[in-house]
Amino acid sequence: MKPDNLEKRIKKVIVIFMFLFSIFTVLVLGFFFYFDKDLPSVENLRNYKFFTITKIYSEEGEVIGEFFIEKREIVPLLKVPKHLIYAFIAGEDARFFEHKGLDYIAIIRALIKNLFSGDIVQGGSTITQQVVKSILLSSERSLIRKIKEAILAYRIESYLTKEEILYLYLNQIYLGHGVYGVAMASKEYFGKDVENLNLAESALLAGLPQAPSKYSPYQHPEHAKRRQIYILARMFEEGFISYSELIKALQTTLIFKSKPNPYLGKAPYFVEYVKKYLEERYGKDALYKNGLQVYTTINMKFQNAAQEALESGLREIEKRQRYIDTDSNSLEGALICLELDTAHIKAMVGGRDFKRSQFNRVTKARRKTGSAFKPIIYASAIDKGYTASTIILDSPIVFDWGGKRWMPKNFEERYFGPTTLRNALSYSLNTVTVRIAKDIGLEYIKEYAKKLGIESPLNKDLSMALGSSSMSLFELTKAYAVFANKGKVFNPIFIKKIIDRDGNIIEENSQINEGQEAISPQTAYIMTYLLEGVVQNGTGWRAKALGRPVAGKTGTTDNFLDAWFIGYTPEYVTGVWVGFDEEKSIGEGETGARAASPIWVKFMQEILKDKPVKDFPVPEGVVFIKVDPKTGKISSSNDAILECFKEGEVPSKKRVF
Repeated sequence: MKPDNLEKRIKKVIVIFMFLFSIFTVLVLGFFFYFDKDLPSVENLRNYKFFTITKIYSEEGEVIGEFFIEKREIVPLLKVPKHLIYAFIAGEDARFFEHKGLDYIAIIRALIKNLFSGDIVQGGSTITQQVVKSILLSSERSLIRKIKEAILAYRIESYLTKEEILYLYLNQIYLGHGVYGVAMASKEYFGKDVENLNLAESALLAGLPQAPSKYSPYQHPEHAKRRQIYILARMFEEGFISYSELIKALQTTLIFKSKPNPYLGKAPYFVEYVKKYLEERYGKDALYKNGLQVYTTINMKFQNAAQEALESGLREIEKRQRYIDTDSNSLEGALICLELDTAHIKAMVGGRDFKRSQFNRVTKARRKTGSAFKPIIYASAIDKGYTASTIILDSPIVFDWGGKRWMPKNFEERYFGPTTLRNALSYSLNTVTVRIAKDIGLEYIKEYAKKLGIESPLNKDLSMALGSSSMSLFELTKAYAVFANKGKVFNPIFIKKIIDRDGNIIEENSQINEGQEAISPQTAYIMTYLLEGVVQNGTGWRAKALGRPVAGKTGTTDNFLDAWFIGYTPEYVTGVWVGFDEEKSIGEGETGARAASPIWVKFMQEILKDKPVKDFPVPEGVVFIKVDPKTGKISSSNDAILECFKEGEVPSKKRVF
């Protein structure tokens, strides 16, 4: 062949090669730009916000609840043991510190090993690719996703350091049983902080990413052990550990933490109450993803005492009534305790078993209150000119409504004739209460109840005076708190402070109860003084067992469907309700005094046992005068009692209804 022909042919081949190379380059660039246009940015990874756990704390700082989509705690790389890092690298990406996002050697090696083993024992994806898949892309299995993953892995390697990539990976990786990241996995599997993990434990965790369910030590301990051995062997092969370290780790016995939710029984109804508030105010993303730190007012000593008192009291009733307890036919109860100085909720028990029923009977159950509503009637009367010594006739009375007759009756149908307002409240006389309500007017009582914080609708007839309207235990207990709180509006606080994931305080509530005045301090104190009489001489007599000043009132509805006791000391106001969720009698004779008061007493004895005895503070503007307990007239006899009046008022000699 002539030299000039050879030269022409070489030139022709070069031209063809350049043409094909140009086409290939255009196709590659086009291919790249096609996939590049929809790729997420890697620039936010340096400040990436992981989904983290919202934690609910008690007053003492104890965790009582957690909410999350991904159960994770963030740990800086400096706190992660070197052997744990090397365990993950050995198992997932041995050439991590050498490649630029893609490891072609590892892909080929993994393919060969998996073919020979007949199982997936080694993956080809690098740690960087796994970061891309878990943070920037979906876990969809497709060629397009793998191409995007490769492009992004290369970009990440150019933008972040290897240490920054490891930080993202070790905090993001899913490790089974709803657990994400090595810090939380360490606590969930071994009950310890990540910095305290030994080599054997680290190797087990490093074996989980490949198939968290398959290698779960809880579900498949044999598979988990084999995977751990594989990780340790890879660490030895790569020179991360010595032979003696390998043998020691293989001989180390692993002790796993039990799986039950440790927070379920601590204060479940209260935690659910907090959860609802957080979700409504801050949204689901903040609650489940943003790792809020919520510091509440609940006191676990009080909470435990409340749960124990309620369960003990309900069992006593069941024993008396010889109940057969079933899931669908269980006697229930509820208790709420509020601290007067701070308005803090100190205990909340919405039922006897949260696992069986999540219905919160403190806040959601609307029940007839019976005589527990009467203090609102009597407080209304005090502000309408009645005094504790006003005489009202206690005798049968009949009302005609729309062609129907209603005849309210006292308990056991006993009547006392002319009776002081004090005695009528102490002995919970129905006819006297109805006469007072008729005199002062139902509309006035309704408005008065609103001032005390009653928001539930009240019946439009005189039966309302005897507690025929339905309301929650929380609502009625708050109303009593106004009497105990010197007449000020009582707005319970259940959250002290909320801190966001960056340490910023996003909500903080005052620890001083400074409500506006709902009723006068004088009226509030007179009601407290009268309710002390209910305890000393009337239906609330069981509360005398506290051996300190107590004010309170029982409540019982028709056929013993509901039993109530709401009472307070100078420090705390506590409400108790007992009954069935469906309308069913608790049992003959199971009044508020018999069924609810013992629970209240047991709880209050426990929380007050180490506290000094206090008296209710007396405001200015009230005077004490000795009166005859039967006639209400001023008296200096030996039988006279010390009665409380507003300044300028004298015992009534005329008012008889």
